[in-house]
Amino acid sequence: MSNSIFTDTLKGIKRERPPVWFMRQAGRVLPSYLELRKQHSFRELMLSPELAAEVTLLPVTDLGVDAAILFSDILIIPEALGMDLKFTDKGPIFDAPLQDAGNQFSSLKADSSKLEHIYKALDIIKKQKPADVALIGFCGAPFTVFCYMVEGNSTNHNFSNAIRLFYNNPKLSAQILETITELSIEYATTQADHGIDLFQLFETHAGLIPSEMYIERILPYVKRITNSVRTKNIPVTFFPKGLGTGLAHINHDIADFAGIDWQYSLTEARALCDTKVGVQGNLDPRILSIDNQDILKAELEKYKAFGKQNYNWIFNTGHGLSPDNKLENVKFVVDWVKNTNWDRD
Repeated sequence: MSNSIFTDTLKGIKRERPPVWFMRQAGRVLPSYLELRKQHSFRELMLSPELAAEVTLLPVTDLGVDAAILFSDILIIPEALGMDLKFTDKGPIFDAPLQDAGNQFSSLKADSSKLEHIYKALDIIKKQKPADVALIGFCGAPFTVFCYMVEGNSTNHNFSNAIRLFYNNPKLSAQILETITELSIEYATTQADHGIDLFQLFETHAGLIPSEMYIERILPYVKRITNSVRTKNIPVTFFPKGLGTGLAHINHDIADFAGIDWQYSLTEARALCDTKVGVQGNLDPRILSIDNQDILKAELEKYKAFGKQNYNWIFNTGHGLSPDNKLENVKFVVDWVKNTNWDRD
C-alpha cells in the first residue's frame, strides 16, 4: 500500500475509498484558470510547457482531486500530421478538412517535434506535483480524431461528412485511421517514458456508428495503442462514450479500466465488462450545474452500494466538466467522496 489512493486502486489494492478526478477538470470551471485565460490564449497555455504544467496542477490545489490530467487537446495529433488548426470561440476548426480535399491525405506527414512541448510539460509536472497525486496522460482515440479531421469542426455534432466518408470509402478511411494510430502510438508511449501513472484514450464519439461496426473496424486500432502503452507497464483507461452494450467487448486485452459514460448504468456496465477490467465513472456532469446541493447529495448517495463492493472503481463524471458547472458543486463532490464511509471492511 502506498500513500496514493489512485495508484493503489490501479494496482487492485483495496483502499478505504475510491479515488476521484474529473475529465476536463483543468478548465473553465476553475476561477484560477479563467484568470490565466485573461492573459493567455488557449493555444499559449497548451504550447508553453510551464503554463501547461501550471494549469494541469490547478485542480489538485483548487479541488483536491487525487489525480492530475495533462492539460492539452486531442487534436494535436492531426496538427503534428501537418493539418492547420485554429482554436476559436466556436471550438477547433481545421482550415482544410479532409472532406474538402481527400487527396490532401497523401501529403500528411508526421512531425514529432510538434509534440515535444507535451513531454517537457510532463517533466515539469512530475517535479512539481505532490507525491500522492497521480499523473494521467492521454490522447484521442483514432475514430474521434478521424471525425474531426474529416469534418473540420465540431459544430455539426453528428459529424455527417465524416460518417459519410467512413461508409462510402472504407479504404481511405482505413488509411487515415492507420496514420492516426501510428502517430498516437509514438505519442502515447513517449508520454509513458516521461513518467505518467495512467494513460487514458478518449473515444468521445464511439456512439456515432453501430457498436458492432465499431468493434469490427475501430477496436483493432484502439487495441494497438493501448497495448503499446501497456508494454511500458503503464495501465490504460479506455473511454468509449456511447458504445452501450458494446462494452462487453472491452476486455482485459483492450484496457485495464473502462470509462463509463453517464448514459449507461454503472452497475450494468460492471456486469458487461470483463471482471479483470476496472471501471471509471459515471456521474452526469450536468447535475453539477444545479442550485440545490441536497439533490446532488441524494444522487451521490446512490453510488455507495456500488463503491462498497467494487474496489477497482475510479469515481469520475461520465463526460467532461463544462463552463456552466458550479465550482462549489464540484468541490462538494470531491469532499463527499473523501469523507463518505464506504464501509469497505
